[in-house]
Amino acid sequence: MDEHTDILIIGAGMAGLSAASALAGAGQRIVVLDKGRGPGGRMAARRVEIADEQVSFDHGAQYFTARDPAFREVVDGWEQAGAAARWPAAGTDAWVGTPGMNAPIRAMAERLDVRWGLRAERLSRDGALWCVEADQATFTAATVLVAVPAEQAAVLLADAAPHFAARAASVASAPCWAVMAAFAEPLAEAPDTFRSDTAPVSWAARNSAKPGRGGRETWVIHASPARSRELVDRPKEEAAKAVLADFFAATGTPAAAPIHCDAHRWLYALPEARQGEGPLFDPDLRIGIAGDWLHSARVEGAWASGRALAAQVLR
Repeated sequence: MDEHTDILIIGAGMAGLSAASALAGAGQRIVVLDKGRGPGGRMAARRVEIADEQVSFDHGAQYFTARDPAFREVVDGWEQAGAAARWPAAGTDAWVGTPGMNAPIRAMAERLDVRWGLRAERLSRDGALWCVEADQATFTAATVLVAVPAEQAAVLLADAAPHFAARAASVASAPCWAVMAAFAEPLAEAPDTFRSDTAPVSWAARNSAKPGRGGRETWVIHASPARSRELVDRPKEEAAKAVLADFFAATGTPAAAPIHCDAHRWLYALPEARQGEGPLFDPDLRIGIAGDWLHSARVEGAWASGRALAAQVLR
């Protein structure tokens, strides 16, 4: 299958969809590719069935802030649409997607031409156009924008845009083991949120206490970067058991046996972003890159980076 579009965006996370939304609003024809099966990325929500009940875990980003006036306007729209709500337990300026963290991504993607389940494997020039090979499909476009984690961008851009690949390759990201646990009874002595800069657990949250959730007692626990590196190559069952024990020790909560326990390893969880750095765009080659690693390692940073890249393209 061969298809042509004005602008092809690789990556349907917050940065890619932010850029796509701005460009589509300016009348550009956009196609977005993403290797995932559906909306989420690092704002992922995983649904599982526990004792005949559907339960959702926000195992990636736990919340986001909205300090930039332009982003705050976008978030207000999500709130009005029922896709986001304030979460005071995480801070006075904390927001979450509702009913899952991926709700804002889903809301943005529904207004765009996003092709899920397509991994961009090769990027090359075909005359004045870019050619992108993605699984069994081939796309051509005058402009290509790459909005994926730095480590993935470095590989994809190595031949097509080595100057951008070198910048991406200079970024180091810390891993994070995320544990998803459910319990038969509430952990009454545990606070709804826990965070630490020194404990083996950097963050834990009672997922079921977030706005729009409820139901069974569920928790998401993030191991610290240092602890995640220690466990990075361990089987997920072993990592989950270790991080759960760390959680009980760090919070002083009496240990309880979970009725469900799973783990996900985020290899590129926390990029070392250069605060305030902008996206990169080559107007001669018509190729650009954006992401939180080119702004700030936050959801808001990813949105701002994608928006700024769209502005460069339109100029």
